[in-house]
Amino acid sequence: MDADIKAKYASLFGMDRPTTVKGCDHPGCADAGLYKAPKSRATLYDYYWFCLDHVRAYNQAWDFYAGMNTSEIEQAIKFDTVWQRETWPMGGNWQQREEEMRHKMRAEFFGDGMHARAPYEAPPPSATRPPPHIIEALAVLELEADASVEEMKTQYKKLVKRHHPDANGGSRAAEDKIKIINQAFTALKTHFAMVGEQG
Repeated sequence: MDADIKAKYASLFGMDRPTTVKGCDHPGCADAGLYKAPKSRATLYDYYWFCLDHVRAYNQAWDFYAGMNTSEIEQAIKFDTVWQRETWPMGGNWQQREEEMRHKMRAEFFGDGMHARAPYEAPPPSATRPPPHIIEALAVLELEADASVEEMKTQYKKLVKRHHPDANGGSRAAEDKIKIINQAFTALKTHFAMVGEQG
């Protein structure tokens, strides 16, 4: 029964067809060409068929980068590392790039007076709101959102003097208040140090 099934499916999948073996493409060689090798860098899917000895010799002499200068070789290697696909830089200010894209799309589809293909302008830096914990820290130090670092330091020193436990007779409330002031100032220092590194 197994032989009947094999015979039935062999004919369906072409397994019963005789296979032809091509001869070696090396001039003067009569051996079977069982091993393929690309003909050139430009036609990697067009092959020579060689016997084992001649494919080894061909592969040893093969130089994919033959005829290319150093910069062309580096470019080819770089392109191969991303599977011959276009790439774009990652990171950076993706929100701004997204807004630019949205602006271009609005201008393309709604080219009216409101979105009339004007060049994209990023919002001014002052228009960005600080994170909520920074707004709270500014409130603790009794400062506005646009306060400079020097104003923060001055206000911090003033509040520390005013609420220091020694100036308030060792009051527990003053001690708690000074802890809150110190935490707020530390949060502001950390935030503005990070913003300074990014900007």
